Amino acid sequence: MNYELLIDLHKMNKRQGPGSDAQTLKALQLSGLMTSTQSMQIADIGCGTGASTLVLAENLNASITAIDLFQDFLDILNANAQKRGFADKITTQSGSMEELAFEDGSLDVIWSEGAIYNMGFAKGVEYFKRFLKPGGTLAVSEITWLTTERPEEIQRHWDSEYPEIAIASDKIKILEDHGFILKGYFPLPESSWIENYYAPLKNTFDGFITKNDSEDARAIVESEKAEAAHYEKYSHYFSYGFYIAQKV
Repeated sequence: MNYELLIDLHKMNKRQGPGSDAQTLKALQLSGLMTSTQSMQIADIGCGTGASTLVLAENLNASITAIDLFQDFLDILNANAQKRGFADKITTQSGSMEELAFEDGSLDVIWSEGAIYNMGFAKGVEYFKRFLKPGGTLAVSEITWLTTERPEEIQRHWDSEYPEIAIASDKIKILEDHGFILKGYFPLPESSWIENYYAPLKNTFDGFITKNDSEDARAIVESEKAEAAHYEKYSHYFSYGFYIAQKV
């Protein structure tokens, strides 16, 4: 996989996956964090160019460590944080989400939109838990079945792509089994996928191909087009589920 090309395609978009500021804010409201006046230590893991990070910074009294594997994304976040006046609240850190440098029990909140699948949901929940204080908040969005029955084609696709996909109740049980209390859950609406992710991405394709005139670049574009078509065909059956939970 050509990561340099993937980064180049995605870095100019506000979000590198489905979501929206409104959905981040909804999760914040369900978490109860917006009523806290105490300064919080937060990690936003797999932050990309920081769309969610900036929402957290705008609405919370917090010191936020934004972590992503790709420095190109973090450079954009740093620039946007400076423009928005949040540079004193946001520190960026390049590295793997599986090798976090925090002390155990040191974080009030772990936030991770559309990234925990890189570890797998169960493994990620177990790993992130160690870094949270008692009573700390975990907020993650994760690919989730919306129905218990679905067409064979979409079932085969996700069985191949991400076998841990499951209905929300199964994901919630994993959280409960790992010592979390569910504070809220909701699926992302279609607008978070189409208007906020796929449509802006499609608008970059021509410029991306012009800049990166190669078979690899064209293959990436075709893959992104196929993914978008796949979602549009089967959007009634899966989405990202947003899970907000509190460590017991």
